[in-house]
Amino acid sequence: MTFRRLLLVFLGGTVGTAARLALGLWIPDAGGFPIATFTVNIVGSFLIGLLAARLPSTTDLRVLLGTGVLGGFTTYSAFMTGTVGLWEAAPALAVVYAVASLVLGLAAAALGLRLGRARSAGSMPEAAS
Repeated sequence: MTFRRLLLVFLGGTVGTAARLALGLWIPDAGGFPIATFTVNIVGSFLIGLLAARLPSTTDLRVLLGTGVLGGFTTYSAFMTGTVGLWEAAPALAVVYAVASLVLGLAAAALGLRLGRARSAGSMPEAAS
């Protein structure tokens, strides 16, 4: 890893973690359900899927946005901690939260990949006959 790429991840991570905190302050938990973390993980899954479909993994922009911004924005560790805390208070709700996060996160990532690939295919010039 070059110093430039490390710096890109650092700068992107700073933006992503600040965005995650801002969203957490803007969207309060609903009855103990960690809605901000849930939202971050679904939106982040979609954006990472879209980015993966549009940019090669070797580009600086993907390192900045994917590893940096979205890596800092998504909250897998916060998701796990929130799930355990929710389990202690309301096990059934914790199961709903964990399953819904997984299913919707997978669906959002798949949608992001599909849209990104469709846009890539649609923007390519047609071959001459």
